[in-house]
Amino acid sequence: ARQLGALLVIAGCYHSPFPLHSPGSRSVVYFNGAKLLVETPKDPVYSFNGGNVTLPCYYRYEPDLEAKRKIRIKWSKLRDDYTKEQDVLVAIGKTYMAFGDFRGRAHLRQAGRREASLVVSDVRLQDDGKYRCEVIDGLEDESDVVDLQLQGIVFPYQPPRGQYKLNFHEAERVCQEQGAILATFNQLFQAWSEGLDWCNAGWLADGTVQYPIRLPRKPCGGLQLAPGIRSYGPRHRYLHRFDAFCFSSALKGRFFYLDHTAGMTLEEAKQSCQEAGAEIARVGQLYSAWKFLGLDRCDAGWLADGSVRYPIAKPRANCGPPEPGVRSFGFPSKGRFGVFCYKER
Repeated sequence: ARQLGALLVIAGCYHSPFPLHSPGSRSVVYFNGAKLLVETPKDPVYSFNGGNVTLPCYYRYEPDLEAKRKIRIKWSKLRDDYTKEQDVLVAIGKTYMAFGDFRGRAHLRQAGRREASLVVSDVRLQDDGKYRCEVIDGLEDESDVVDLQLQGIVFPYQPPRGQYKLNFHEAERVCQEQGAILATFNQLFQAWSEGLDWCNAGWLADGTVQYPIRLPRKPCGGLQLAPGIRSYGPRHRYLHRFDAFCFSSALKGRFFYLDHTAGMTLEEAKQSCQEAGAEIARVGQLYSAWKFLGLDRCDAGWLADGSVRYPIAKPRANCGPPEPGVRSFGFPSKGRFGVFCYKER
């Protein structure tokens, strides 16, 4: 009980007097004639939705202290500006407590001497981001930061009712309905660097509204501006309405296409997927299959939101524009098409 109380004190009340550091930097504090050093990898650690990941963290003393010390360890998730977003885990010795969404999914790996690595199982989309590993020795503490990046794809999304119809909270919901979450600025920037060019502004996870432009043009901020991320800045989360930029990760399951000679209505398409032991695929799953599985199908198919789309990895005649991408027929109220299905493994 005493250890449990101490863990709660660490999680709720402890404040570090030392500044935070960027990922991979070596943090140092002096006490008792020794230096406490905390080290994490400088390069990002990569994972995917549903995977397991270890965020490495080690500490040591210079000169080495032979006596065994009662170390406390705290892991926190950070925002992009390095302020704390949420507690993840605290530990004293072999006793630990995980918090919030990490309860039941996070534990310490202490296989090596003076190791304080965090293990997260069943990685979720919202786990993407920076994590602080903090080592506390008595009244002294030091920390370093690990950057966890999920392998994923950013895609723009408009609802069936058209362009610029979503406030922030509706944008969050529609991304979740499509097997995704609202993208962060870093994820949008990465997508832009890989070629994303989209002239409609959309919500991001921090409540800002932005859009990525590779080829400057008049309707997209003007010809004089250099390529980059155009920003409207923070917008009112209830009153202002835009599209959404969603982020989806790699798939664990099986993605496939079904068709009937005469095509299917949306309801028939849903039923066909169910009869195949699957469910009708969501938009985020289609984008992930296109990017990570190389899905290439020049046949349009229904998706769960009522849209009709098809993925092209190898552009060719009669299959849309000359660039790879996911093509859309919008949200037809009538028509008969095939269907994209998804089955979890």
